[in-house]
Amino acid sequence: MDRLLEELILAAGRENVKTKEPMGPHVTFRAGGTADYFVTPDGETALSAVVRACNASQVPYYVLGNGSNLLVGDLGYHGVIIRMGEPWAFCQFQGNTVRAGAGILLSKLAREAYRRSLTGLEAAGGIPGSLGGALVMNAGAYGFEMKDVVLRARVMDREGEVKELSLEELKLGYRRSCIPEMGYTVLEAELSLSPGNQEEILAKMEELSARRKEKQPLEYPSAGSTFKRPEGYFAGKLIQDAGLRGYRVGDAQVSEKHCGFVINRGQATPGEILRLCRDVQRRVKEQFGVSMELEVRTLGEFSLPEEETDRAPEPSGTPENGG
Repeated sequence: MDRLLEELILAAGRENVKTKEPMGPHVTFRAGGTADYFVTPDGETALSAVVRACNASQVPYYVLGNGSNLLVGDLGYHGVIIRMGEPWAFCQFQGNTVRAGAGILLSKLAREAYRRSLTGLEAAGGIPGSLGGALVMNAGAYGFEMKDVVLRARVMDREGEVKELSLEELKLGYRRSCIPEMGYTVLEAELSLSPGNQEEILAKMEELSARRKEKQPLEYPSAGSTFKRPEGYFAGKLIQDAGLRGYRVGDAQVSEKHCGFVINRGQATPGEILRLCRDVQRRVKEQFGVSMELEVRTLGEFSLPEEETDRAPEPSGTPENGG
């Protein structure tokens, strides 16, 4: 047994440490290579010890929530994946505020708020991620962003020390925060909601759910919106106008339902997904001079299928409005 594995087992317990763990089941793309180490700490003490063990061995680590915004390379991640699981999947309400763990799904948090007739999280209910991941990227949808409800957050730094950050200190902007820049791990957050009418809250949640089902390819694995919105443009419309609706690399495809989504039609490899994304970026840049930035985070090493590149169809049809 190698030294790091011994340290991880000592920190988190043998039952909470795996090696060569396939990452496909842990991400919403349902594709991914293996992680050298996969650890699910059972609390802050164990998490701190795991972080310190990684630092001592100079091995990189990545903190995983629901895996809804992540693509892990088919050649694997040569480091430690730390999964924020059940110990962080809690929420405690007091009046109009809620203290919630980083591991709780936004869909569950929104339902719990609805049960208490609290408004503010209706749009968050359809975001397929955890609270921690949502804070990292200031997730949003339909005009909502996490910064609209966050008061403060507890985080762990690279040295395994815990600190509290105010909303201002979190520096939440469009799909960004200070969290990845500073190497913080989100532990929990406090949110401020507002009293509301339960029937109206439910109606809003159902309306947004129906809009998602109508416009988004929820029947296929994906990571949601694949590209950030370029200033002054809509990503989906740029991709469609470049003639890339339905464009495929292997089983990876630009969704025909919504061009802002890259989907896995069944057996797509991470390399195929990444190659498709790069083809999209290149074609949009060539045709419109607009740089498309990935919203999806890539992790690990990729093999890229050269033979499947540049097979985009010619533009056709009437462009639709949308993003």
